[in-house]
Amino acid sequence: MHTAEHILNKTMVNLFGIERAFSSHLERKKSKCDYKFDRSLTLDEEKMVENHVNEQLKRHLPVEEHWLSKSDAGKKFNIRRLPEDAEEEIRIVTIGEFDACPCIGAHVKNTSEVGQFIFGSSSFDNNGVLRIRFKLKRPEDDN
Repeated sequence: MHTAEHILNKTMVNLFGIERAFSSHLERKKSKCDYKFDRSLTLDEEKMVENHVNEQLKRHLPVEEHWLSKSDAGKKFNIRRLPEDAEEEIRIVTIGEFDACPCIGAHVKNTSEVGQFIFGSSSFDNNGVLRIRFKLKRPEDDN
């Protein structure tokens, strides 16, 4: 699920020029990510996001981890979400050439293992928060 979240985040950055999600809740059955945004997504935009995420998943991109000092990571990445007592070495997860960011979550070794990204719904509130709900359909879910 973390790998799908990374790809969704980078897709939102690429398509809409916004920052990565400031909050997320990832579960096996259904997940959500919250973004600072200025409006609701249209149905066409929801479909476009879903298609872009699935295109990346189908590319069979390697998912790897690398380690950087906290100071070097801070020069390349937004590390505001790291806890204050984070270790001096920060784990950076890369997804091919598509994405790289600090992360402590569990990841697959290749995007082909994630399954299909299904855009569930989105909502926008008066505080400027766009919430995207999604789930994954994995090959083993068909059994």
